[in-house]
Amino acid sequence: MKILVTVKRVTDYERKVKISPDGSSLVTDGMNFVPNPFDEIAVEEALRLAKAHGGEVVVCSIGPKDATQQIRQALAMGAQRGILVLADELDSDAVARVLVKIVEKETPDVVLMGKQATDDDANQAGQLLAGYLNWPQATFASKEEGLDSADEKAQKPGVVIDGSTANVVREVDGGLEHIKIPLPAVITTDLRLNHPRFASLPGIMKAKKKKIEEIAVDSLGVDVTPKVRMVKYAEPPTRAAGQTVADIDELVDKLKNEAKVI
Repeated sequence: MKILVTVKRVTDYERKVKISPDGSSLVTDGMNFVPNPFDEIAVEEALRLAKAHGGEVVVCSIGPKDATQQIRQALAMGAQRGILVLADELDSDAVARVLVKIVEKETPDVVLMGKQATDDDANQAGQLLAGYLNWPQATFASKEEGLDSADEKAQKPGVVIDGSTANVVREVDGGLEHIKIPLPAVITTDLRLNHPRFASLPGIMKAKKKKIEEIAVDSLGVDVTPKVRMVKYAEPPTRAAGQTVADIDELVDKLKNEAKVI
């Protein structure tokens, strides 16, 4: 089995992002970049599937040269090799079209992706990729309740591969949905699917020697002209201070006449 898993380089979600004075861009000077946390879950799931069924885990990232660092982190976790498509920032549609070319080149059995990236929260690339490939897809892959502790200890995959099909538990508004899809397929991962492992020191040392193939986006013959353009960034409005009211009647009056929510 060959598993292709994507890793996006994103700003550290634990740090406050600064906006340029004119609102045209984000200030990235001195900003720490990390792997998208949903993608780390996808890497972990890929490693568990490869352990259970045998095979190769290939990590792909699209971005600047510095994205090599995020690929190395996935390689340190246990992936076998990496692919870096050198490109400026792309929108979700362009990312999906680039990944189509990588899938055609690598012919994986499964593509695992984080359900969304924490920098734009678009939640589009996985669905678009499945559509362009005309492959089945399962989004928001999670794990059945009650199995977490035992499965985590044994590092069992939450996605169950049975021959040429994948069984996926996904979260929906009403609870959990069990679906079965044929392979090859695109699967996007949600928070509760697993807990990504920490890279060991031997893994970090081995990752330095693992191969990362660099591909210029221009060589793929993909039109990456953005379909979505970011017009302006702005800070959220400052939250107003709370007010103390004397009684229920005053509260209702303020909600009705000032806040206008009732």
